[in-house]
Amino acid sequence: MDLTFNSRDYITEFIVDNKPSFEKKLLSEAVNVASKIKDILKTGNIDLLANAQKLVLYAVEQKEDELVKFAEQEGIVWAKHSLTLAFKLEWVQAIRRTLWYFLYQFDRLTNKSNDLDRFYTQEKRINDQIDQFLNNFFLSYSHYKDELISEQRKLVEHLSVPIIPVSSNVSVLPLIGMIDSYRIKTIEEKVLMEIADLKVQTLIIDLSGIVTMEKNIIDHFQKILNGISMMGCESVLTGLRPELVKNMIHSGISFRENVETRGTLQLTLKKFLEVEVH
Repeated sequence: MDLTFNSRDYITEFIVDNKPSFEKKLLSEAVNVASKIKDILKTGNIDLLANAQKLVLYAVEQKEDELVKFAEQEGIVWAKHSLTLAFKLEWVQAIRRTLWYFLYQFDRLTNKSNDLDRFYTQEKRINDQIDQFLNNFFLSYSHYKDELISEQRKLVEHLSVPIIPVSSNVSVLPLIGMIDSYRIKTIEEKVLMEIADLKVQTLIIDLSGIVTMEKNIIDHFQKILNGISMMGCESVLTGLRPELVKNMIHSGISFRENVETRGTLQLTLKKFLEVEVH
């Protein structure tokens, strides 16, 4: 490989002056990523070759603050576009190998290749910087993904608590599926807010889609019913299945104080709507 060299060059100038050779060597070190460079540029507007040189210069020049900020930005971009972490890891390790190849060539051209003390000091310094980049990249990537999953879960949970107005003062809350500690908190938040916003006087909670609840969930649910009552709204439970009732009995929990229970949602709606019409 023909390299441009000036005896007065610093290592960073040597790398910049030999940019085409650096990129060629890098692509040969990262065979799997090389075939995806155009796709990644198109998908996430990420110029891998330009970013590789930026990482190398930050690492060599010991620009730690810039390197950490760059890693965090890269982590967010890769997470946002769901780009493969395996490609990123292969790419950074290829950058590491390519950088060391150029460091060796620079030392050879400057007659410093036999200076072992300098080599080991440089080895630790450079590798620590690249490891720090990887660490901050993965932390940023994971943090973004965790926040995204949390937001998506909140959206799904709110959509799974549909309070449906059926008249001017009567609403229905059909509950379906498993209710865990996270979802019961969402139910509490949305129910109390909607009662106030919609001025609900009667909330019919249909439990026909719930097979069972854990004791702590039943206890929390009872507190929600107490809260509904405190807001001046009447609670009506419908569709209680035998398994759920059995679980409630053995848990020693009763809803009789602040709630009315009825058989089916259809019959309950019929009664309340007929009363409102008359």
